[in-house]
Order: sequence, then C-alpha cells, then structure tokens
Amino acid sequence: MTALKDSSNIAVGDGIVTVNGWVQDIRNMGGIAFLQLRDRFGIIQVTMPKKKIGQELFDELTSLSRESVISVTGEVKESNQTALGLELIPSEYQLHSAAGVPLPMGVIDKVNVEMDTRLNNRFMDLRKPEVKAIFELKSMMVALIEEAVRENGFTQVFTPKISAAGAEGGAELFKIKYFDKDAFLSQSPQLYKQVLMSTGLDRVFEIAPAFRAEQSNTNRHVTEFISFDGEMSWIQSMDDVLAMIEVIIDHVITGLKEKGQKQLEIIGKEIVVPSRPYPKLTYSECLKIVNDGGLPLKNGDDLGTEGEKIVGDYMAKQGKDLYFIVEYPEEAKPFYIMEKDGTEFSYAFDLDYKGQEISSGGQREHRYDRLVARMEKKGLDPEDFGFYLDAFRYGMPPHGGWGIGIERLLVKMLDLPNIREAILFPRDPSRLSP
Repeated sequence: MTALKDSSNIAVGDGIVTVNGWVQDIRNMGGIAFLQLRDRFGIIQVTMPKKKIGQELFDELTSLSRESVISVTGEVKESNQTALGLELIPSEYQLHSAAGVPLPMGVIDKVNVEMDTRLNNRFMDLRKPEVKAIFELKSMMVALIEEAVRENGFTQVFTPKISAAGAEGGAELFKIKYFDKDAFLSQSPQLYKQVLMSTGLDRVFEIAPAFRAEQSNTNRHVTEFISFDGEMSWIQSMDDVLAMIEVIIDHVITGLKEKGQKQLEIIGKEIVVPSRPYPKLTYSECLKIVNDGGLPLKNGDDLGTEGEKIVGDYMAKQGKDLYFIVEYPEEAKPFYIMEKDGTEFSYAFDLDYKGQEISSGGQREHRYDRLVARMEKKGLDPEDFGFYLDAFRYGMPPHGGWGIGIERLLVKMLDLPNIREAILFPRDPSRLSP
C-alpha cells in the first residue's frame, strides 16, 4: 500500500494506492456516488458504484461531512470524466477527523464572504486553492530574493526586534515593558544594519518582521509586516543602490512569472515584467504631476496615497509600472539620510510600483560630525543613540540601502485588492486575533 502526497502523480497501473485529504464535496446519485478528495496539490475523484464497493462502504462514505479528513484506499482507473483523467475506486477508508456542521464558511461555494469572516476563519479560508496559491507564490518570492542577494555577495543577518530606541525616533512605535525598562518593537533594522557597515560585512540583508503603530485601517496598511532590508558599503553614489535594487526586483518578478505558473493560473493572474532601466522622477517633477492632476500639494508635502496614485496613473500611460522617485527635500527625510550639499534636497529615494510605494532608502550620512548635526537638526538627542554613533566615530565607509515591504511587492505584482490577502494572520488596529 502506497501513501501518496501528490495526487497528480497517481497513474493507472499503480495498483492499490492510498490517498489522503479533505472531503470537498459528495454527489450521491443513488446507485453511484462521487467524492471529491482534495490535498495541497489538487483534487482526485473517488467514484463509488454501490454494487461494486458494497452497501456499507457506500453508506459510510456518502454520509461524511464536507471538509472531514480521510484516507481512501483503492484502485486507480482511467476516466474521461475527470480533470485528472483518473478516478479511484475505493475498497476501504479511514476517517481521521470528522468536520463539524455547518461549516463557518464554504470552501468551494460560490458565495462572497466578507474579509472579516475570512480572517476570523483563516484556517478554512486557506483551504481554498486560490488563497493557498498566494502564499505559495509568497514563499517563492522570498526564495528568489535570497537567491538574488546571495548572488551579489550579500550576507544574511538577524537584528533584534526589541530595541531601546526607534530607527527614526518617531511616534509610530509599539512601546513595551522590558523588565524594569521601557523598550520598543522594531520598526526597522536601520540602525543595526548601518552599524554592520563598520564591521567589514559590507553587504548585508535581512528578511524579518517589522512593526508600525499606525492608527490606519486601509487596504494597504497593517501594523506587522515582513520587511526586506539591504545595506551596502563602498558605494560611489546613490545610483549604486538603485542599480542593485533594480537587479534584485527584476530577478524576483521574472523568476516568479516562470516558477509560479501553476499558482498564477489558479488565481487567474498574469505577471508582467516591467522594462528596464526603471525611470527616475524627481520629487519636484512628481509634485508638478500631482498638481496638474488636481491635488494641491506644496513643496515638502508627502505625496501620500492620492498623490502616489496620480503619479502611478501618469506613468502607466507611458507603459511604466516601476519607477524611482528621487531628490526628496532633506527636511522630510530621517537624520541618517545624506543631504545634497548646497541644496534643500537629499539622497533619498522611493521605488513605486503601479502607483504605490513599495520601497524607500537612500545614501546614508557616514561622516560622524555631519550625522550628529543632522540628529540635532531633527530635534533628537545624540546621547540616545550611543551604540549607533560609536560605529561612526571609529571609521565608517560610504554606504546606502533600502527597505522593501514584502507584502506590498506581492500585492502589486498580483494586483490584489488588499494587503491582508498576502498575510496569513494580519495585524491592524482592530485585529489582534487569530
């Protein structure tokens, strides 16, 4: 007897086989019944002629509740009535777990289910092939990111997620009690990955959770997400960072289009690989586009969701889905971003994808005196950043880096309507469970 994990590998001539899965549906026609058995790879039809398998087995199998977990043993036959071209004639079965009735939500029912219901019953929602396929693609995407950065000499690192200070000293921090001290959940590995630039680990990356205490209930914001961060030393300019991001993103999008064909077919999506090189727009150019589009922003204002969308629509008309936005006003950027000497601008950038920011980064200020001056300019006390500044006091090479939201990248690639579609168990201001 063979236990098969992949029902698509079953073939006529395999003899007696055992398949495992969930009872997706049962159709009882009287003298014959059909049971759809689903595993992570697909569906096989269990065909039950009453006269052939016997009344007792027929009655037991047809009385099973949908989504019960069973193993079915039997003989594989050819069939031109099934998607696989095969069917299983059962000789015995084992019930591992009977599903309660009624189900909290359907798996194959053609009924719209609200997002809250889906998330409250995520274990059931993930049984849907089109939902599961998204997370298989997400897994592939992370593997492709790691493949790309390792090919370019990056070392994977793991930085603390409990910190004494925020990377930007902002208010978007979750404060926690750390024994008798106050601490914060990490909003970014920014300070740590910059410190590592002083060690000789001149190219590092991290893929890990990040936390933002934003009171925002939109389809693009959550309070916990996966961030892909990179930092690289010995850059000549910010353009070196942009070039590296472009190489990585192109590798990921091209790879997912090729390796995820099965999953893309299940969810009915097609990935379009953006042409290279990715265009560069200045902040000032974007401001003009936004103003011409009817949104009255002034110099220094954040483009925001609406502004990003206007720029995205403008670029889409030129056939450009991915583009960098550069030369942001230094006043709007964190202390660690290098100023562009003699101007009001900085060496900061965003990477936008179809009208939404998926990455931000820039060239860092590596000169100790200027870094301290920028801290003070931003109203921060350098004494609060001792461990960070020490790395700059004793020799720091020129460097730059980025942070990319994994889920945002996937959402834009697949044109998903809500970032929660790309997170197994999302966290937002109104959701702490499951």
